[in-house]
Amino acid sequence: MKKLQKIEIINLIGRELQDRMKFVEIDGYFESYGIPTNHQPTYNSKYVYVQEVLPKVKDEIILEMASELGLEHPAVSQIPIIKENEATFWKPGHFKLFISHLASFKKTIGILKKELEKYGISSFVAHEDIEPTKEWQDEIEKGLFSMDALCAVLMPGFKDSNWTDQEVGVAIGRNVLIIPIRKELDPYGFIGKFQGFQAVGKNVGQVAEGIFEIISTNIKTKTKYLNTLVELILLSNTSNQAIERLNALEKIKDLPKEKVEYLQDKIVDNENLKETRFLNPFNKIAWQYELEGLSLKSFEKENEEDYDDLPF
Repeated sequence: MKKLQKIEIINLIGRELQDRMKFVEIDGYFESYGIPTNHQPTYNSKYVYVQEVLPKVKDEIILEMASELGLEHPAVSQIPIIKENEATFWKPGHFKLFISHLASFKKTIGILKKELEKYGISSFVAHEDIEPTKEWQDEIEKGLFSMDALCAVLMPGFKDSNWTDQEVGVAIGRNVLIIPIRKELDPYGFIGKFQGFQAVGKNVGQVAEGIFEIISTNIKTKTKYLNTLVELILLSNTSNQAIERLNALEKIKDLPKEKVEYLQDKIVDNENLKETRFLNPFNKIAWQYELEGLSLKSFEKENEEDYDDLPF
């Protein structure tokens, strides 16, 4: 991409984010791309903020952002868009975890998959997620090249399977987080440097919680996972679903205050969350950060308009 094209696209992104988002939302959006957000804008302007942050970002990320935002520019239209390698088995909006395991352990892995959904984690389990009419190897490749992290269930026989070793190899090549689950087999080879999670003596729910704790604290995944979980709370279709996801959020250590503020601001937009049994546990979190919290009356208030203070 030429330098002038990059400047033009950054201008378009700046205007688009200025219209769509608040400062805290822009930070969350940047963080999902791995862009540092500790910059203080020269003016109290979202447009200026974007202008000052993005020039140092790689061209391919700028183009990906512009494409995702639906911006029209010749440089963007020249880039073919491949969405998640056409993977359709992930639950929309969830964190994507590929589970590498032996076929003999598929029943327990299926239960683990359901437990992980409570944390906003969508798992790819080959025996469940591949349709009989599709080429299974193609589907596995789609999962591997669209996953956010890989979980390897290490048990006797895992090393002898060509498929599981190759799945781990893709994760190493893509530099995504690898979570070894130790079930009578210790991490070996390139994953030997990872301590792994000890599953012996634990039930499925405890293993799921252990995976959640690793994903929510690891530097490779914590920002994306937190942003994912926050958005899933706001998009919950029922209060039960929202409470389940809020329980996961409450377990995250060092939860940034701005994320709680963002939640408090956006919760009132979802009528499904207008229940005291959801608001009460949320308020317990909000009060820890000296925020007012929410009540049923909060849903009756109009949202304050977010003005941009860029001089005319």
